[in-house]
Amino acid sequence: MTRCLELALLGAGHVAPNPMVGAVLVYADPGTGEERIIGEGYHERYGQKHAESNCIDSVGEADRQLISASTLYVSLEPCAHFGKQPPCADLIIDKRIPRVVTGCRDPFPQVDGKGIERLRAAGVEVTVGVLEEACKTLNERFFTFHTRHRPYIVLKWAQSADGRIGGPGRRQISNEYSNRLVHRWRAEEAAILVGTRTALLDDPELTVRLWTGPDPVRLVIDKELRLPGTLRIFDGKVRTVVFNLLKHDRIGAVEYYQLADDSSVVQQIATALTQLRIQSVLVEGGARLLQTFADEGFWDEARVITANGLTIPEGLAAPVLKGATPDRTEELGGDTIRYYHPQRK
Repeated sequence: MTRCLELALLGAGHVAPNPMVGAVLVYADPGTGEERIIGEGYHERYGQKHAESNCIDSVGEADRQLISASTLYVSLEPCAHFGKQPPCADLIIDKRIPRVVTGCRDPFPQVDGKGIERLRAAGVEVTVGVLEEACKTLNERFFTFHTRHRPYIVLKWAQSADGRIGGPGRRQISNEYSNRLVHRWRAEEAAILVGTRTALLDDPELTVRLWTGPDPVRLVIDKELRLPGTLRIFDGKVRTVVFNLLKHDRIGAVEYYQLADDSSVVQQIATALTQLRIQSVLVEGGARLLQTFADEGFWDEARVITANGLTIPEGLAAPVLKGATPDRTEELGGDTIRYYHPQRK
């Protein structure tokens, strides 16, 4: 199962809104009991073959007769419905695989135990819950979306050593190594969100330029639609959603999503992203927007980059995660990166 998780991670940034899944096929010699892996696979890209199918396809010609005497390990329950691919449960039954070991159930309503039930009804021995927490953690975004009915929300900001963010001249705070890491983070999330002031003053592209991976959907709050169309987020290169109070519309790659009113904007955005089938969002700023997400409890993870040795006395106060302590810290080229998770009640 550990190997399944390693394989699944190879699909990071390429399979959403599907979950990352890895599969391993193991044959045990009936005489010696010696086990060996005869096939491996993972879900490589959204819309393409699932992990189970890729695993079975990888079995060499000399070992194909062993498939029906092997155990399939898979990090997530095999699907039981027709989507862009046929049901993996049916493939397992068709290949006469006698035993399946899965990390956890799939919370997606069209699966959610149905794959396990179908396998057992066909006489397949199914074991569920091996490295269950690790398998769920691997797909936190997928599980949050389908169990809490909102996107997985990551807060991110860079601050000076004296706890300031931004400031006159909009200087760069984090170093080049941290910047590259941030672009990797962007590639791993479905969308990226900024507020009106950040869009206007920084004119960011909000794309992945320093890493390999897909650009996230760009999200911006512009309540009164005052942002000029010359900003780079309106260049049409990437799908962009503008949250506003005036209209619902679509012009090329730019979508205008009208919020109901000026209250509880964070809650409305979370609801809107659920409707738009966007499973995760990286909130990059500014300080007021980040603080609102933190204060209203709409966050699942926070990543704070501190530039050691840099002070910005005239800068804006950085957001504060009240009562939160970092569960992991790392150093990168002189910057300190702290990772936080909220305490769940």
